[in-house]
Amino acid sequence: MVYMTLPDEISQKTTTAPAWSDADLSKNPHGAQDKAERVEAMFTSIARSYDLNNRVHSMWQDQVWRSRAVRLAKLTGTEDIVDVACGTGDLSMAFYKANVRSVIGIDFTQAMLDFAIKKAEASSMEIEYRQGDAMDLDLPDNSADVVSIAFGIRNVQEPSKAFAEFHRILRPAGRLIVLEFSTPKNWFVRNLNSFYTNKVMPITATFISGDKSGAYKYLPKSIETFADVKELGSEIERAGFMEVTQVQQTFGVCTITIATKN
Repeated sequence: MVYMTLPDEISQKTTTAPAWSDADLSKNPHGAQDKAERVEAMFTSIARSYDLNNRVHSMWQDQVWRSRAVRLAKLTGTEDIVDVACGTGDLSMAFYKANVRSVIGIDFTQAMLDFAIKKAEASSMEIEYRQGDAMDLDLPDNSADVVSIAFGIRNVQEPSKAFAEFHRILRPAGRLIVLEFSTPKNWFVRNLNSFYTNKVMPITATFISGDKSGAYKYLPKSIETFADVKELGSEIERAGFMEVTQVQQTFGVCTITIATKN
């Protein structure tokens, strides 16, 4: 059972103009005043092919990373989970399979949620999906044991506001789990990864998706210009979290950050 009305047809809405043009991406996209609206338009455009592109271009590692994130949450089975920027629901579903008490998935883009709902219903998973903003969560203080966000914090207009919200809704001793792409330290892996994400992936992912929003040009640029792993950890600490631990995945291509609320 899924607590949200599902349209008869999955949203077909597409963008008529690029969310991210080459001119937009010649600058730091995180500085765009209308970044949130652009990100929503971008994800609406690529929602239908999002899962396929994730699998193909991570070489199926994205699901491995999510499984590890769930294990690092050190679940006991009694937790209430809030998965922010849940997208099509892969991490929400991974938490549900861990037999927790409840899972709420929240995303800014309805088109992504439409697919998350469909997947949960097909698997008979009782996940509550809601449309919402990471910077202004419609949830009570101290209402979650784990807050997660996978590959989404760099898409938030103001990440510091999101981290403050995560801290607010977590109960004392609650855990924050952040999965995000990162820059490998090894020069060979770093250069290989840069070539792949900047030259290969934008072409192949755009071909698979038929995307015209500029999503797969935005992706590498958004990673390059976002906070590095150390800066991300510091920002989480500034939001009031303690015991920040960072675990690299697949030669540093992505990093799982775990932190605790006092």
